[in-house]
Amino acid sequence: MIVVIRPNTPREKIDEVISEVQKLGYDARAIFGTEQTVVAAIGDERTHHTLESLLVLPQVENVLRVQKRYKLASRESRPQETVVNIDGVLVGGPHFCMMAGPCSVESEEQLLSTARLVKSAGATLLRGGAYKPRTSPYEFRGLGKPGLALLELARRETGLKIITEVLSVRDVDHVAAVADVLQIGTRNAQNFELLIEAARTRKPILLKRGMSERIEEWLLGAEYILAEGNPNVLLCERGIRTFETYTRNTLDLAAVAIAKKESHLPVIVDPSQGAGRADLVRMLCRGAVAMGADGLLIEVHPNPAEALSDGQQQVDFNLFKAIMSDLPPFLEITGRNPLPAPRA
Repeated sequence: MIVVIRPNTPREKIDEVISEVQKLGYDARAIFGTEQTVVAAIGDERTHHTLESLLVLPQVENVLRVQKRYKLASRESRPQETVVNIDGVLVGGPHFCMMAGPCSVESEEQLLSTARLVKSAGATLLRGGAYKPRTSPYEFRGLGKPGLALLELARRETGLKIITEVLSVRDVDHVAAVADVLQIGTRNAQNFELLIEAARTRKPILLKRGMSERIEEWLLGAEYILAEGNPNVLLCERGIRTFETYTRNTLDLAAVAIAKKESHLPVIVDPSQGAGRADLVRMLCRGAVAMGADGLLIEVHPNPAEALSDGQQQVDFNLFKAIMSDLPPFLEITGRNPLPAPRA
């Protein structure tokens, strides 16, 4: 880090800053310029106190970071792209992944019919919420453990890997017993105790971006998981809250490009949450793949009009098949492996 000293500060006050930097465990090196003096603080912030506390000293003008705060998630720590192995399904690098299924697990018939359809179209992971975070306590909040049992049944029948959301620390163990990927939703994006507990399962973690979260905060959430020794992190852009009301959220495709530039972790896009409108999902899927996303997370329902949650943003079977037919040229121009061929 760099500590910037105010102009015309006497030497004894500069020495006071140097002394404080050393007390905090850093090697301090003063650089005296014609008009400005700075103190370079060399050390690892992960094991030392942050130097931002030095801003209380009147002779300190600013404290600047030289290295990124998300050290393990950054490209500097790992220049090559991470490929996450989900029990044989690879995500990242040249490997594109389609995750699809209903917003909520509602019944055996609803889940199994959706699982069969998305697999036949080329998906390799089945998404479905057994536990649902809802804005109102009176809305359908998922089937809970019976919903997990249905997801397990769908995996046995179709072979699809399962991604489902975990809402609290108390649910981690029994959700991880079924799920191949643990999803941390937008409302829990900065629930750090949940991130730590989920990371300790060693299961792959899909971390959604918080609805009002800056990209740095999103990457720092991933840092919590990586710092626990779990390298299997998937970042998920799912739209942010803005002043726009035409869509439920504003899907930030620029965040995909930034996350791919700043981090080595795979980036997934959820266009269903990103727009909150089924009629926009197809176009947003094209854009996400063209931007270099490593996968898509799409909500699919056999009859969206009858869905118990978020029916307005779930695509039906015909639209999902149309989306899948759109993707091959976009995958080709971004250097991705083709999706599995649709089955008749």
